[in-house]
This record gives sequence, C-alpha cells and structure tokens, in this order.
Amino acid sequence: MAVDDASHRIIGDLLAQRTGQQLTEGRRWRVSSALAGLFRECGIENVDQLACMLERPGEQQLATRVVEALLNNETYFFRDNAYFSVLANQVLPDLAQKRAATKRLSIWSAGCSTGQEALSLAMIFAEQPGRWKDWTIEILGTDVSNKAIATARSGQYTQFEIQRGISVAQMLNFFTDCDGHWQAADRIRSMTRFQQHNILDYPPSPGRFDLVMCRNVLLYFDPETRAAAFDRLAGGIARDGWLMLGAGETVVGQTERFKPAAFGSSLYSPVHEDLAAANRPPLRAAVS
Repeated sequence: MAVDDASHRIIGDLLAQRTGQQLTEGRRWRVSSALAGLFRECGIENVDQLACMLERPGEQQLATRVVEALLNNETYFFRDNAYFSVLANQVLPDLAQKRAATKRLSIWSAGCSTGQEALSLAMIFAEQPGRWKDWTIEILGTDVSNKAIATARSGQYTQFEIQRGISVAQMLNFFTDCDGHWQAADRIRSMTRFQQHNILDYPPSPGRFDLVMCRNVLLYFDPETRAAAFDRLAGGIARDGWLMLGAGETVVGQTERFKPAAFGSSLYSPVHEDLAAANRPPLRAAVS
C-alpha cells in the first residue's frame, strides 16, 4: 500500500469513527482542498504529514478539526424548493389536522448544517400567520459539526449565503443587514433551536417529532450504518409522523422501520413494530 493510501485510510477511519461517514474513493479528491487551510496552519504540505501528526498522542483537538473540515456542510435556503412545496401544501396541512387539539408541532432537521433548512421551515410558518395562529412551533436543528451549529445559532449569513434560495422580498422581510452580514429576525429564530448531535446517537426527543427531515445525510453511510441511522430516526418520530429524505436516498431495501408514503417523493411514514432497535447502543462517537 502506498503511503498516500495509508494516510487516507487513517483519515477515513477517523471520519467514520467520529461521524459514521465513509471516505469513499469518490470523496478522496476533495480531501486536500478541504484540508488546505489546516495544512497552512500546521505548516505541512500533504495528507501524509497530517496522518503522522494524527498518530501522535494528545492530538484530539487536531482530529476534531480534521473531521470538521471534511464534513460537507453544503446547504442553502429552500434547497430543492419542490420539497418545501410538498411540505407547505401537503405535509403541514396533514399535521395541522392531526395536531388540532394540541396546536403544537415538533420538527427535527437532522443534519441541519448551518441552519438554512430549519429557518426555511420557520419562514413557511411565518408566511401563513392565519393558519398557525396560537400554535407552538418547535424546530430543532442538529448536526455533528460544532462549527456549523455555531453559525446556525448565530442566525447570521453572508451576502452570498442570503442570496441562495430566497427572494428579495423574503430577504427583506426576515433578515436585517448588519455590517455586511444578514441577521435572521427573531420571529423566525424563536421557532428554532440548534444543538450538536450525531444521528447515530439516541434521538434528542424520543417519539416526539411530527416531522423529521434528514436530507443528503444517509448517502454518506455504508449499509450497516445507514440501517442504524434509520433505527435512530424511527425512535425519534411520532407514530403518525413523517420522514423526508433527500432525492438520492430511500428506505426501500435499506430498513423495515419506514415505508413509502402515499403522496410526495422522498416522504416516508414509520412502521412501529419494534422500538427495541432504536434503543441499541450508538455505533459511533460524536465529534467532540
């Protein structure tokens, strides 16, 4: 095995251990570019030198920074807008009927990255004040990345980030220009909260969430890890709740904990036959 291959394996094992994600051959091409900033800070030039540093005792902080740099935090407001149309026009009205007695909705954005998905959901509710008057809306965004969660909690976005996915009217209605950054308004931030969480750990609120959005996360897992993640998602969702996955993801042939929904692509409903699987110990440790 070449030195470079061995170094990539060390880094790949670290990523898998901390997050469950696989450093596949198709993802290796971006390792050097993703770690370029870290190379400069450490005064090194390649993954071989980095692997040697990671093998030394007491390099937990460096290991965490490597994992953070390798995570794909690509996101933007109303990403794949058709999915949000399905949510606004089909899923949320369905949940409004089911929860009419309590007037409370709990939503989990799993793998929320820097928070745009959760805030997009909050904007949907804010744009329909008549329908959601007197409702309590709770949107929890979680991600394995500390850095991403810090951005999500701040509610601040660059000019580039704010222009991706939302209209000028939405930008002016829900954000304020603050010295070159755009600050999300309190009326949408108040519906959201964010915390670091590994999807392979126990659900943050077992059996509580009416809607779970986990898009473009599971595609980075191997089959065994993906099945474990589905167990965790099933353990967090209400018996009559909804799961939404990304366009390249499916439950078919991956798990028996969910089944395709009657409407909407990438929508699934839970099959609550055995909750013991959701309580199995986590496969991986979260980034610390």
